[in-house]
Amino acid sequence: MDNLFELLEEQIKDIYSAENQILKALPKMAKAANSLELKKAFETHRAETEQHVKRLTQIAEQLKIKPTGKKCKAMEGLVEEGKEVIEEEGEDSVIDAALIAAAQKVEHYEISAYGSARALAEKLGEEEVADLLQETLDEESATDEKLTQICETIVASAPLREGEESEDESGSEEDSDEEGRPSPRGGREAR
Repeated sequence: MDNLFELLEEQIKDIYSAENQILKALPKMAKAANSLELKKAFETHRAETEQHVKRLTQIAEQLKIKPTGKKCKAMEGLVEEGKEVIEEEGEDSVIDAALIAAAQKVEHYEISAYGSARALAEKLGEEEVADLLQETLDEESATDEKLTQICETIVASAPLREGEESEDESGSEEDSDEEGRPSPRGGREAR
């Protein structure tokens, strides 16, 4: 790569590959999810991801480049990690929390990739491209926030350790701070 335009082209190809890999993985994630809210979040994000691919195609046309021809190896690894979670057996809420963790790794990769590509487009004076990349970046960030909210709900009822119920299951409030959040170390004072 000899210039920033070539770097932007490589970034667009990488993101395009990543988004297409995600399109294939999301239905499997939705099927593996136990929580209806999580299933819906994965299904909603699949529809958004289809729009992301269309935007990337539009960006490639504007830049007069082909978005294909590169395999995003990072996403390949993240999708593989997600497959491992899908194959796991265990407590429904714990599996859902693991699915969310895998999905958020993907989101964080995308947030980074779109942010970098947007910065390159801005530097190159490609304002319309930068705006399209920012639009997707905003959606990826919103998805990440939504997954965090769902996770907080799911882990509230998940077992903590073998033989230990979560605070919500036991109904105990003595291990909480003034605002009802779990205290560090299960309510024991730091020594």
